[in-house]
Amino acid sequence: MTSQPQPQPQPQSQLSPTTSDALDRAELDVALVVDRVRTALDEDLAYGPDVTTLATVPPEQHVEAVVSSRAPGVVAGLPVAMVTLDLVVGADAWSLLRAVADGTAVNRGDVVMQLRAPTRELLTAERTLLNFLCHLSGVATQTAAWAAAAAPAKVRDTRKTMPGLRVLQKYAVRCGGGVNHRLGLGDAALVKDNHVLSAGGVGPAVEAIRRTHSEISLEVECDSIAQVREAIAAGVDLILLDNMSAAEMRECVQLAEKAADRRPVRFEASGRLTLSKAREVAATGVDFLAVGALTHSAPVLDLGLDVERAVAGSVGSVGDRD
Repeated sequence: MTSQPQPQPQPQSQLSPTTSDALDRAELDVALVVDRVRTALDEDLAYGPDVTTLATVPPEQHVEAVVSSRAPGVVAGLPVAMVTLDLVVGADAWSLLRAVADGTAVNRGDVVMQLRAPTRELLTAERTLLNFLCHLSGVATQTAAWAAAAAPAKVRDTRKTMPGLRVLQKYAVRCGGGVNHRLGLGDAALVKDNHVLSAGGVGPAVEAIRRTHSEISLEVECDSIAQVREAIAAGVDLILLDNMSAAEMRECVQLAEKAADRRPVRFEASGRLTLSKAREVAATGVDFLAVGALTHSAPVLDLGLDVERAVAGSVGSVGDRD
């Protein structure tokens, strides 16, 4: 018996205008997202076709299905889910009936998206779609909790991201109400302790950056009040306070406030931060809280895809869900 051909990811040119528009609105690079989705799909299809689906699902069956939330949270990643469907199902072969916007807070049981698609291709895409959507929504959910606790300070992400997923994780941070830090090593300078030691001090490190890369944003990490004094004297506008107590952070903010003869200094707290202490840290007057946990240890938001009913005229029987 010859098996039916397995649905294969479609070329990038097959993305629908609706999906392309969603990526544009999210400020996500189309080629990058397609590449990440293809990589994920390859993991599922590397060992052969979806034998379970091919054996149990009639080839001409179409269904309506919903992705719904099984816990409270904030949604992120719908454009990535749409790319997954375009690549597996085909841009013209499925339709989005309704969806919430990324950044929307949902409760248990809320429908995140409802769609109509051929069953075989939908089930092939299901796990990849949910992997992206659950993870990115988890990042957004965790970010929203931090953003609420730290107000009026802003919560910023770090470079502590999952390999290959940085751009998508940082997008999810924005969906959750957070602020992005630098995307890589070349779009901003962050002078850390090893740079200070190598350069011979905060002042020489700052001077070296300004001499070679004067056009980029500059931030200096300080782990003592003495270093903060040196950074302020060097004219640094953004200072990272590393592993300082709330009292020390408050003193650093006050030091900058007394330097009335220069531009305002912004401060970012980092190290040993917890959600329970976010409000206390924000009360010191810092502008940002740098939280690696937004991306490196966010739990997923539990979302599930459920087939609701067969579309009239398709082959096969699917029981309606109540």
